[in-house]
Amino acid sequence: GMGRIGYATARRLHRGWDMKVLYTSPRPNVLAERELGAQRVPLDELLAQSDFVSLHASLNETTQKMFGAQQFRQMKRTAVFVNTARGGHVDQQALYEALKNGIIFAAGIDVTAPEPLLPSDPLFTLPNLVITPHIASATQQTRDAMARICAENLIAGLQGRKMTSCVNPELEVGLNP
Repeated sequence: GMGRIGYATARRLHRGWDMKVLYTSPRPNVLAERELGAQRVPLDELLAQSDFVSLHASLNETTQKMFGAQQFRQMKRTAVFVNTARGGHVDQQALYEALKNGIIFAAGIDVTAPEPLLPSDPLFTLPNLVITPHIASATQQTRDAMARICAENLIAGLQGRKMTSCVNPELEVGLNP
């Protein structure tokens, strides 16, 4: 995907390491194409050409288990797969088999399904897989911003004002002190 997070990642990879950027998305990202020289291609082409595949997509019916045995077989044997989006995007058994059997070279995942994985999960046995506990947002700056948003929402709710970051605004009820 080439939404906000995909674009931010692509920008860092292109500007930092001069990586060529391919992406697949329902809609073109004109900014990414203009500023990064990114090319929008079908998923099959992206998988066949990429040395690194970094997944950035929302999880919905069409993206559930979008990476399985077939997609891993389409990737280069030297490719590295990265998922920081959602665990539900990946058939984890297929990922395990692809890594164990050298279908792809390595992977890094910050998200799993379920989360956290059971300690007995076979993914933990793979030397070519890095698993982090869903900490992609764990920077001081991000955590400070999250705390600030939480405090602002709390104050707005207590003052009976609209919360700026309400997850379900249809249920929002202003509280009057």
